[in-house]
Amino acid sequence: MPGAVELSGVGVRVVGRTLLADVDWRVEYGQHWVVLGPNGAGKTTMLSLAAAVRHPSEGTVTVLGQRLGRVDLRELRRRIGLVAASRRLVDEELLEEEGATAHTVVLTGYTGTSAPLWERYGPAEHERAHRLLADMGCKDLGDRLFRVCSQGERARIRVARALMADPVVLLLDEPFAGLDLPAREDLITALEELATARPALTTVTVTHHLEEVPATTTHALLMREARIQAAGPAEEVLTAGHLSECFGRPLRVERLDGRWTARAARG
Repeated sequence: MPGAVELSGVGVRVVGRTLLADVDWRVEYGQHWVVLGPNGAGKTTMLSLAAAVRHPSEGTVTVLGQRLGRVDLRELRRRIGLVAASRRLVDEELLEEEGATAHTVVLTGYTGTSAPLWERYGPAEHERAHRLLADMGCKDLGDRLFRVCSQGERARIRVARALMADPVVLLLDEPFAGLDLPAREDLITALEELATARPALTTVTVTHHLEEVPATTTHALLMREARIQAAGPAEEVLTAGHLSECFGRPLRVERLDGRWTARAARG
């Protein structure tokens, strides 16, 4: 049976630059992966393949049983939720100008449109949007203008929006970027509760910081210089040895209450 995401012999090259090389990776349904590595390691490139927004230069990519290059990507993307800190929502500026509420922003995830299509949203869709906001700890934000929401609130609203179409896979590319500590912890808590409440949902989170890894993470992948350095169960991969090699300096790694921390080893 195919996995949720499968990369086999994958390479990506752009104008003479190698963004990925010899990548083999398999994500099973219901797993929760974190992808770590220094800047330029290839993390976002690999996630873009899993999100079906990029094709490989070589090798094969299969997402939800569908091989890229042999499938209608628009239909496939309906089953994939993507939240990327480096990309504003396609409709975010328009929604801000029109004074959209958090509830409206979440609703647009159902149609994946640059503006709300009110005729497509019935009572069930409105109720789902309310429920998703509550699931992400934003129950009281439904009527608040999106443009006045804090960065942390926006981050959780974006995840709720990505879930609106009931995706099979949720991909998060640096979802904690720009968040202060309380906002980061709120989002981590929401993601942990999401993983518990939806055991069938598959997630992949790209981050730079070990402290941002949710306790519900089941697997980890480390990247360096466009290649996978280690991959497997989180407790086997997120070790001082593997992380020190990945980031190119001695690190001390500790785990408390299911969460990891790392700092430079001294002496």
